[in-house]
Amino acid sequence: MTTVSIIGTGNMGQAIASVVSKGGNAVELFGSKDAGKPVSGDIIVLAVPYPAIPEVLEQRAEQFAGKVVVDITNPLNFETFDSLTVPADSSAAAEIAAALPGSKVLKAFNTNFAATLAEGEIGGERTTVLIAGDDEDAKTQLAEVVTAGGLNAVDAGSHRRTRELEALGFLQITLAAREKISWTGGFAVQS
Repeated sequence: MTTVSIIGTGNMGQAIASVVSKGGNAVELFGSKDAGKPVSGDIIVLAVPYPAIPEVLEQRAEQFAGKVVVDITNPLNFETFDSLTVPADSSAAAEIAAALPGSKVLKAFNTNFAATLAEGEIGGERTTVLIAGDDEDAKTQLAEVVTAGGLNAVDAGSHRRTRELEALGFLQITLAAREKISWTGGFAVQS
C-alpha cells in the first residue's frame, strides 16, 4: 500500500484523495492549518494554486527529500487568463524540481478537472492522467496509484514535457472559463 500526502484540501485535493482511496491506498490531507503536521507519504501531491508553491516549499522542503513530489499546478495569470507566468523555456514543475534537488518531481493531474477525476470519465471515456518526469520508478509508482483508483495513466515523457502539459492545462482552463467547454468535461485520451 502506498501512502499519498496531499497538500491542499480544495476540489482537486479532494478529487485526488478520492482516486487514491478507491485504489486501496492511504491518504493524508493537509490544509492550511496543518503547517506543523509532518508529511510522511511516499508520494506528495502539491494540490495548491501555483502562487502558494513558494510558501509550501519554504515550510516543507526538508520533508520532501527522497520523496516523489507531484506538481499539479498550472502557472497561469489568473488576472488576465492570457498567459503562463513562467518563462517560455521553463515550467512550474522545473522551478519546483530546482528547489527540491533531493526529490523526484513529476507533473500530473494538471490537465484534469476535479469533476472528471471524481467521476472517472470524460464523455464516456475513462479519465486519463498524463504523467511527465525523469524518474521512471516514480512515474510507475504514481501510475499504479492512478490505475488502482480506476483511471488511466499515460507516461507523457520526460521532464521536458512538463511545459507542454502546463500549456494543455492552460488551454483547457481558458476554454472552460470562456464557457467553450464544461468544467465537468475536458480533453479525453483514447487508448
